[in-house]
Amino acid sequence: MTVGVDGFPESRAAADWAAREAVLREAPLRLVHVEDWAGVPCAPAFERLENAGPVGAEGLRRRAGAVLEEVADDVRRRYPGLPVSARRMPGRAAAVLSVQAADSQMLVLGSRGRGVVGGFLLGSVGIATVGLTVTPVVLVRPPGEPVPPPAAPVPNRDVVVGVDVRADTDPLLAFAFEEAARRGCSVRAVHGWSLPFAFSYAPQLDPGVRQEAADNVAEELSERLRPWRARYPSVKAEERVLVGAPAEQVLYEAADAGLVAVGRRIRRPPVGGHLGHVAHAVLHHATAPVAVIAHD
Repeated sequence: MTVGVDGFPESRAAADWAAREAVLREAPLRLVHVEDWAGVPCAPAFERLENAGPVGAEGLRRRAGAVLEEVADDVRRRYPGLPVSARRMPGRAAAVLSVQAADSQMLVLGSRGRGVVGGFLLGSVGIATVGLTVTPVVLVRPPGEPVPPPAAPVPNRDVVVGVDVRADTDPLLAFAFEEAARRGCSVRAVHGWSLPFAFSYAPQLDPGVRQEAADNVAEELSERLRPWRARYPSVKAEERVLVGAPAEQVLYEAADAGLVAVGRRIRRPPVGGHLGHVAHAVLHHATAPVAVIAHD
């Protein structure tokens, strides 16, 4: 497990969530801070910690090191049996985190508040990191209540997965079912759809058109889930075929989720990775941890 750490409280929440996941998987935890002073959000974060004015690069490095060690010490204290390592690395944050995550089960990052564009995660650095990383990336928001002690049970709320039946869904469904099996919870597969514009008036002429289209979409979703239900018979899987924008429907279903999973297509454009509008919207507005799964 790899987690990105910066000077903001959000990354501390990410570190705690990642530590719980590492314990669940019996895997070591790697904390990574990238010294990317060109990424504007990083430097002010450390300055604000001590209410100080502008400082030089060496001062920022010392403060970054102090923050990293503080987070590492806190995780070791809360999870004494968990192997924890801490790394400070120079470079562009998105590229370094992507490389560091290559041999991990997932990369965990802290996410800012709803709708906020600035900051480490939902700003350009965060979007670039998600777009460049093939390993599953999970974005975690700070909890609205105190973080429970490590031994406290965590409610096994559903894993909600947004499914595009026109895309390669196997990596996404594999992740969702495996996580549900590990947590002992259910999978809720959500597909939002609407009739093409050319058929906008068809339901008025023939009321059966919409129902027929809905049945076809439901059948396609059921077919996508069939092999995963067979592979994970202990996991209850529910289907939600809903009329409306896909992002809105996923967000609605995710309101009480323990984990939300969305996919993104792997593309290699000259300027970096690609994040679709559904994943982008869910990342910005979901309150539960959001996993972004790359697929072809």
